Amino acid sequence: MEKKDNHVYFISLFIVLGFSLWGIVSPNSFGNIANNVFSFLTEKFGWFYLMSMFFFVAFVLTLAFSKYGRIKLGDDDSKPEYSYISWFAMLFSAGMGIGLVFWGVAEPLNHFLNPVGVSPGTQEAANFSMFTSFIHWGVHPWANYAVVAMPLAYMQFRKKKPALISSIFIPILGEERVRGPIGKFIDILAIFATVAGVATSLGLGVLQINSGLNYLFGVPINNLIQIIIIVTVTILFMVSAITGLDKGILFLSNSNITLASILMILTLILGPTLAIINMFTNSIGAFLSGFVRESFFINAFSDNSWIGGWKIFYWAWWIAWAPFVGSFIARISKGRTIKEFILGVSLVPALGSFLWFAIFGTTAMNLGTEVATEAVKVTETALFVVMEHVPLGSIISFVTVLLLCTFFITSADSATFVLGMMSKNGDLNPPTNTKIIWGAIQSMMAFALMFSGGLQALQTSSIVAAFPFAMVMIFGAFSFLKALKEENINNINNINKNKVKNIS
Repeated sequence: MEKKDNHVYFISLFIVLGFSLWGIVSPNSFGNIANNVFSFLTEKFGWFYLMSMFFFVAFVLTLAFSKYGRIKLGDDDSKPEYSYISWFAMLFSAGMGIGLVFWGVAEPLNHFLNPVGVSPGTQEAANFSMFTSFIHWGVHPWANYAVVAMPLAYMQFRKKKPALISSIFIPILGEERVRGPIGKFIDILAIFATVAGVATSLGLGVLQINSGLNYLFGVPINNLIQIIIIVTVTILFMVSAITGLDKGILFLSNSNITLASILMILTLILGPTLAIINMFTNSIGAFLSGFVRESFFINAFSDNSWIGGWKIFYWAWWIAWAPFVGSFIARISKGRTIKEFILGVSLVPALGSFLWFAIFGTTAMNLGTEVATEAVKVTETALFVVMEHVPLGSIISFVTVLLLCTFFITSADSATFVLGMMSKNGDLNPPTNTKIIWGAIQSMMAFALMFSGGLQALQTSSIVAAFPFAMVMIFGAFSFLKALKEENINNINNINKNKVKNIS
């Protein structure tokens, strides 16, 4: 078993370092190939991404209210390890984290200035902007995570199998095949997607932290400052990952929720409060009424470049993050029922995202097209540009930089923890040296690719790698359903046996 584990570990390291070296040495070549493949996938298989993501939503919500909803992700007498608040804090920090801060202002403003089918800068553009942001950051991504996390938690806690993505396929393929080349391929693909996705987010996070420090304190934006930021944050997330799940990651996740709540309350009070409430109310209605239509919308004869650049890009990006976030959510969800898990993972975080976009997006759009145009020039500074025009905006910007740092650290240490699990045969508490190695690799990749111009190409390549993983997830859902059906049949048989015993 250890030998197999070492194969996955070393092959994954080789592939990750190989792609990173390519991106550093020849970022143009790396980027061109990645972009061409991604353009092909979004153009020819956009329909596949749309149908896959809607399937994930339909699958998990149907399962929540089915007869299987009462089954626990663990033994029948097991209890959750974490309170609801800590559970939500950890899964939200791992699943969205820095992305919300990065896009919370920038995306609504982009849609506000460049809407589809309506005039820019109007009320109709504002409605389109918020509805689109709700779609991109709402139920779809979280259902996508749940499709990986739920069967993985079921297999590792109820069936006592290793915490590996490949374990999901034991009901269909059998344990022997899963521990062979097929299972190794799935686990290696999951590790690559995790490292590439997190390294990209870390790179983007460094740029935004540097931008925030520049706006607040005049700290210059240059390579030296960014190296200092990434080294400092790397040391912090290494310490957090080494101290373990119940100390470092839990503490930071709770800090994230506290800071995010302070930020939202401050902006709600100091911003256009009534407009925010009205926009949230209207957008919830638009989301509920247009959810199914928007989930499947794609043009048959006209250009789909906007859909490919936004929605399909996001769908592919969420799928690329599914192995990492799904593995982490599974690890912290022991003892939850399937219904409780699905509602907690799919709906509650989506509501948090809706509140975030309604508050920051509405505040930004309320300032008008002139400020909006200035803000979207550079995505990582969009939020700080907007906060210059809000009362006590410097305080909000300072809290934002703190939140960026804590989200940055939480995403990185969660990924380090998960990579340790994946590369050590599903060990729920991976060795410290493995976590240190993966943590160092993530950070080195992030700033090496950032300085060479290969960061965007790495993001694109991770999305390309997610295409086959979407099919892996679909088969995984059916494998999980097979396991649940078998358990239900076994339970019925046991009940019948007990009845016969009682009668006799």
